[in-house]
Amino acid sequence: MSQEIRDQIIANLRRVYDPEISTNIYDLGLIYKIDLDHLPEVRMEITLTSAWCPSADDILREAKEATMVPGVLSSDVQVVWTPQWGPHMMSEEAQLELNMMQDFDNPWRWDD
Repeated sequence: MSQEIRDQIIANLRRVYDPEISTNIYDLGLIYKIDLDHLPEVRMEITLTSAWCPSADDILREAKEATMVPGVLSSDVQVVWTPQWGPHMMSEEAQLELNMMQDFDNPWRWDD
């Protein structure tokens, strides 16, 4: 049951976009933790690309809404800043979408 809940939450999170980057927050690597150990409560840790993100309120509201699936009665979404987010945290799909494929020998060098 908890795997089904996790899968549905992830699917929902993939429909929440950072409007400045036009990529979903899950593939951007902004979701650090989805804790289902306390069902029917979900505890989630999320970060933002910047502490000054102008869309933070909307992203956090939509992320919290994404956790509300059958089997979940409440969610606690916490913003964390450690570890600091970086482009290397994005999924390969997001890197391809944004034309930022990583050189794995040098994690801070990106393709043009």
